[in-house]
Amino acid sequence: MASYSLVDMKLFVAIADAGNMARGAADCCLAPSSASLRIKHLEASLNTALFVRSTRGVALTQAGRIMLEHCRRCLAELQQMHANLAPFASGALGQVSLLASSSAVASHLPDDLGEFLRAWPSARVSLEERLSHEIVDAVAAGRADLGIVTWSERHPDLSFWPYHDDEAVIITPQQIPLGEGGQVRFIDCLAYPFVSLSSGAAIHTFVAGKAAALNRTIDIRIQVASFPAVVVLVRAGAGIAVVPRSALRNQPCDGIRVLRLDEAWAHRRLQICARNDDTLLSAYGRALLDQLRKRQSRHQPSA
Repeated sequence: MASYSLVDMKLFVAIADAGNMARGAADCCLAPSSASLRIKHLEASLNTALFVRSTRGVALTQAGRIMLEHCRRCLAELQQMHANLAPFASGALGQVSLLASSSAVASHLPDDLGEFLRAWPSARVSLEERLSHEIVDAVAAGRADLGIVTWSERHPDLSFWPYHDDEAVIITPQQIPLGEGGQVRFIDCLAYPFVSLSSGAAIHTFVAGKAAALNRTIDIRIQVASFPAVVVLVRAGAGIAVVPRSALRNQPCDGIRVLRLDEAWAHRRLQICARNDDTLLSAYGRALLDQLRKRQSRHQPSA
């Protein structure tokens, strides 16, 4: 396997962005001749050309475009690693890794984390959205300190505590004639185009799985990055959507209809999970666990 220098990766990205060897070299504080030699060595180690050179500058080859995508990802991961380690250098005593479902991230967690960080200003929290089964696996394996999941099973290595109850609901534009008596079956919703969170979001994957269980697919008309954007687009008539009711707490719901889903899986019981041995948690991890357990009785969803 070829070895890669960080200097070469940064140089490659700079040249690709500039479209010019000399300007890319200058961005990396290197002489053009040195930069050119580094890129030639990189291409030789890969046994493929990354740039097409001309008198007007350089352009990426197909291999170069693939290389650029991976270099950007690697450098972004390194920047994230630096950001995660920086608090230790500035006096923070620890960092808590928290994984949570999309509904928790969009509703209850911001308030709870805000209160925790005000009480523990030196703490740092790494929060990521994941699917519940991924969260359970990560916490059990020690890759995360705490998780918030929709989970009804036992796990030999984990303890669970109630966090909040929630439910998945359908939101529709006012003009769509869907649902009777304020509720609807999921299979009837599949006749309409959907507005959805981006692929990979926990709720998108969950809802797609429910459609697949019915041997159906979801007609995704548009995908966006947040629940507020989903609500705005549904109000504009772009489609219907499945959202956690809790995500509507702070959203204006004029111009949309909120329908109960007549499905057993629509009821969502969020739980906190941590490893059975709480000595594996840092002091901040235990403090955050206590905070989440203390707050679980608040913010119950309205009917």
